[in-house]
Amino acid sequence: MLKRKIIKNLVEWKENHQNNCLLLIGARQVGKTYILKTFANQYYEKVIYINFIENASYIDIFNGNLDTETIIKKMSLVVPNSLIIPGKTIIILDEIQMCENAITALKFLAQNQDFDCIASGSLLGITYNRVVSFPVGYVERLDMNSLDFEEFCWANGVDEAAIDYLKEFYINKKTVPDSIHKRMMELFKEYIVVGGMPRVVDDFVNNHNFEQVLKLQRNIIMDYKDDIVKYASINDKSKIRDCFNSIPKHLSQENKKFRYNLVNKGATSEKYKGALEWLSDAGIISFCYNLSKPEAPLEGFSKEDVFKVYMKDTGLLVSMLDDGTNLEIINGNLGIYKGAIYENIIADIFNKRGKKLYYFEYNSTLEVDFIIKYQGKITAVEVKAADNTKSKSLNSLIDNWHLEQGIKLSSKNIGSTRDKIINLPLYMSMFL
Repeated sequence: MLKRKIIKNLVEWKENHQNNCLLLIGARQVGKTYILKTFANQYYEKVIYINFIENASYIDIFNGNLDTETIIKKMSLVVPNSLIIPGKTIIILDEIQMCENAITALKFLAQNQDFDCIASGSLLGITYNRVVSFPVGYVERLDMNSLDFEEFCWANGVDEAAIDYLKEFYINKKTVPDSIHKRMMELFKEYIVVGGMPRVVDDFVNNHNFEQVLKLQRNIIMDYKDDIVKYASINDKSKIRDCFNSIPKHLSQENKKFRYNLVNKGATSEKYKGALEWLSDAGIISFCYNLSKPEAPLEGFSKEDVFKVYMKDTGLLVSMLDDGTNLEIINGNLGIYKGAIYENIIADIFNKRGKKLYYFEYNSTLEVDFIIKYQGKITAVEVKAADNTKSKSLNSLIDNWHLEQGIKLSSKNIGSTRDKIINLPLYMSMFL
């Protein structure tokens, strides 16, 4: 069983919510159904599970009147073993994007004190289905991602106590013992290749077969493409597919700024920006915006029309590349594309820590991978795929743009190079 941090969020909601339902939202195959069933079986005496894809007839429960009494009566007739035990029951409405009326009904279900209610759905379905009346004020939203690096470590036998021990070296800025540093770098490379999709991680932990990992990942990529066909409008399908397929090409460039002419000849922002936003809404990609100045507030200085695009799961990005790329990463022989992959993994880690992504480029002569707010200070972050941690851009940014601090992430052990810049091993990005 894969241990997930989001269980704590579900428990907090159970203990503290008042007259609201929980809406668990996430991209395809990040483990929403599994985590909800695990949580429900552990914390409730009675679980009523309704999946609108597995049994489309359940949609009829929400046709007509949507008052709680009517819904419960219909449920008792259609759903097996659906007797409610007051105060000890949870109702799970899974794949709720398939039933627009059920989304509207959350307002009424939230007000019943006899049971709790959690709905779960695809980012795409919730975003693009037309809901007559969204239950504003009666729904608490919780976003779910694929496994982060710490969860991946747990799955591979590195427990919380070991992570806490490692964090002490980060806090005190002391060198990590070589054996631990080597093991953590191995795990980090494996996380890059495997990614965080639960089914893929579970298979890797049990079999350590990279060929099978690649097969599972490419199946997920095909599922994403099927979603484009299923949810996108007729006019947008080809644009979305072209944008999606162009991501590896963009990241292979020395200048990774997203350029529409790499998607298609004659492509423009006006025609294709909506396609990118569709992929972002689906939880597949994230935007990293260029800053006009590396100053606070970062959002205030971001350029909405100048950005990079990263995949939200780096393992899926690797699966879109040539056969054998995964083993090249493990063996450290990838060459120029290695930098792009390492940037992508740090973007993914920052995303899962709730950070919006920014970078800084000035006159094509200075570029720093990420600018973040860290410990109350605007901080430049440079990602290095190898041991070489020289960075003219980072030094220039510190000296000429008066940034208070910088961080270099690389395969090297922890250490300081100058007063305002510290070297951290890549795996310590999970603590930033």
